[in-house]
Amino acid sequence: MLDLLRLLSFGPDGWGDEILAGALMTIELALASLPAGIAIGLAVALAKDSPFFLLRAAGNLFTTVFRGLPELLTLFIVYYGGQMLLTRLAGYVVEGATIEVNQFVAGVVALSLVLGAFSSEVLLAAIRAVPRGQKEAASALGLSKFRIFRFVTFPQLWRVALPGLSNNWMVLLKDTSLVSVIAITDLMRQTAIAVGVTKQPFFFYLVACLIYLVFSGLSSVVFTRLEARASRGFKRMGGH
Repeated sequence: MLDLLRLLSFGPDGWGDEILAGALMTIELALASLPAGIAIGLAVALAKDSPFFLLRAAGNLFTTVFRGLPELLTLFIVYYGGQMLLTRLAGYVVEGATIEVNQFVAGVVALSLVLGAFSSEVLLAAIRAVPRGQKEAASALGLSKFRIFRFVTFPQLWRVALPGLSNNWMVLLKDTSLVSVIAITDLMRQTAIAVGVTKQPFFFYLVACLIYLVFSGLSSVVFTRLEARASRGFKRMGGH
């Protein structure tokens, strides 16, 4: 057992540095994808709630595509397809030019698109949960559509959407493991390298499992507090 624990030591004789770096990369990927994914999801949700047919159709198409495609396939399309597209466009400007897509950026874009597709459903339900009468009253007071959304709809949809968004965050955290296939040194890739060198698959995959569980546990605590904070006034009103 002590020999196995020595494998996690820091320095040239252990894999602690590499595993920690991979864990930090996983968190960086997830945190970079979260705001972008929620922004995409909110834009798609507003499009699907629009009175205009073309916007609703575009929103529904986006959701259908990126909820239907496997996340790994989305990653390949963004990374390899984006590279081919940018190289082709660059070729029109400079003959023979090639462009390489940064793996981290490709990972964030792919994860954001998937998160946005799933979050749009959560946010759309939250938007429609806000009583229509409140929006009509705000409109009667002369507020613009932007101000109605900012001061009436958004504060309430945030509270309603938080539980669903917390589930999407958990899925996002797990989906970051897919980026290892495009050579991003995240937790799973570093674990796989350690396994290949040490021939200790059970031990290192168990370590990775425990790290993901720690991330999930901390995330649950954070979202529970956010939900409690967002619902403070509503709980007091309900108590009366």
